[in-house]
Amino acid sequence: MTNPLFPTIGIAGIGLIGGSLAKDLRTFGLTGRILGWNRTAAHAERALELGLVDETVPTLEDLAAQSDLLVLAMPVDILVQKLPALLDAARPDQNLIDVGSTKRALAEAVADHPHRARYVACHPMAGTERSGPDAAIDNLFRNRFTLIIDPERSDPAALAKVRTLWERVGAVLAEMSATEHDRTAALLSHMPHVLAYALARTIKEAERNQALNARFAGGGLASMTRIAHSPISMWQPIFRQNKGPLLEAVDAFAEHLAAFRKAIAEDDSAALEALMR
Repeated sequence: MTNPLFPTIGIAGIGLIGGSLAKDLRTFGLTGRILGWNRTAAHAERALELGLVDETVPTLEDLAAQSDLLVLAMPVDILVQKLPALLDAARPDQNLIDVGSTKRALAEAVADHPHRARYVACHPMAGTERSGPDAAIDNLFRNRFTLIIDPERSDPAALAKVRTLWERVGAVLAEMSATEHDRTAALLSHMPHVLAYALARTIKEAERNQALNARFAGGGLASMTRIAHSPISMWQPIFRQNKGPLLEAVDAFAEHLAAFRKAIAEDDSAALEALMR
């Protein structure tokens, strides 16, 4: 391979996003070597079996020391804990990115860090409800937005290389601030997950109370609750970290739900039509 974008890329967290990125990095020749580390050793071993990575390393620190680009694909609460120390040890020629779903807490954690410019905050708006190395798929990011957060805080050369990486795997790029990102993600991603969990819980409770037999459910319910299969270890920290914007989004939805309830209760066809339209 001649002149890969990053000779060695380390991926911390080889699940759906990290594993899918590894597939595309290899397909599009963006690196000479892919190293992997995962908090769950069995997942790291499985990633190696699947050929997602060329080698696994025992610790996150080992991964960082050997990587030209370090990709952090871990739960957001772990990201906030680990990123400052990783930047402490970052080499002048090393870049770091994350793919987390919340950004304001992360931005605040490294706002005054002397090596902040080596880090580019990213959020690929792509995924499924599946998790772990076996969830990795080809072309997950093609024609999907990847958001670059607070780009003015990153070194221009690092930013250019990271933008090239995402463009080469087919992503569509957009930029925004960490605050705008968390507000946007709350409405477009985080709130829908809350609703899916709540709806699934409602159905399960009715089933437990023998008020219905859920095996008769049609495709509509499956579509609406699919993302309730998403891993709790990832989404519980997201809900807590994006508490303010998420509560605003849930409250806004609750107002619309209350309006539908009122129109139904009052047999108000005109109001229902207006709400639906």
